[in-house]
Amino acid sequence: MPAKAKHRRPKQHPIARKLAFAGTGSAALALPLISATTAGAAVAQPAAVSAATMSAVAPAAAVTVEKAALPVTYSVVGGDTLSKIAVEHSVSGGWQALYEANRSAIGANPSIIRPGLKLTIGTAAKAAAARAKATVAKPVTAYGNNLDGWIRQSLDIMAKHGIPGSYNGIHRNVMRESSGNPLAINNWDSNAAAGIPSKGLLQVIDPTFRAYHVPGTSLDSYDPVANITAACNYAAARYGSIDNVNGPY
Repeated sequence: MPAKAKHRRPKQHPIARKLAFAGTGSAALALPLISATTAGAAVAQPAAVSAATMSAVAPAAAVTVEKAALPVTYSVVGGDTLSKIAVEHSVSGGWQALYEANRSAIGANPSIIRPGLKLTIGTAAKAAAARAKATVAKPVTAYGNNLDGWIRQSLDIMAKHGIPGSYNGIHRNVMRESSGNPLAINNWDSNAAAGIPSKGLLQVIDPTFRAYHVPGTSLDSYDPVANITAACNYAAARYGSIDNVNGPY
């Protein structure tokens, strides 16, 4: 007669077997596996995710972020303006940043954009906006509209062009030549007789002013900054520096 059932090895429930299988191996997860027959039981809590699983998910998330950062290409349609596009696409820095990012494609005139033109909107525009902001943030030197301000502005321009000279050297010569009057003119010497009178703060004749005019300054020889800068450029070429001039030159 067979032995009574109480000494028989208990039959393992299917769920227990599945849990045991899931726990095999060092990297396995303790994940509750619920069969269709137990679906009506209590809802299982989310399982703890191992470090190995997280490291596998991270690259995918990084790819998503990287794609989101890629620039967007916009095709211009009739009636578009850079201002309109910048507003519609929330371009940081406005149309100026959008233009800066696409200057090579648009050309010299930001007011003219043709239908079909491809514009880059996104990271490139943001970079342009950052550059524009940095440029705007730079302090602007304020020069007084007087002899002191004219000399200081001229010195800054001269420094950019490698023209030597000092404040004292310029001031000394200005006071001798014109007493600080930017509209001073000599109508009595040989230059005046030849029809090319000396003009301005440093009494420069027109041919000399044109020959030694410094780019970025006015083409008017009476303009105080342009007059000083051109005269100092001439003095540097002939005497080494305006500082070396102590009389008529």
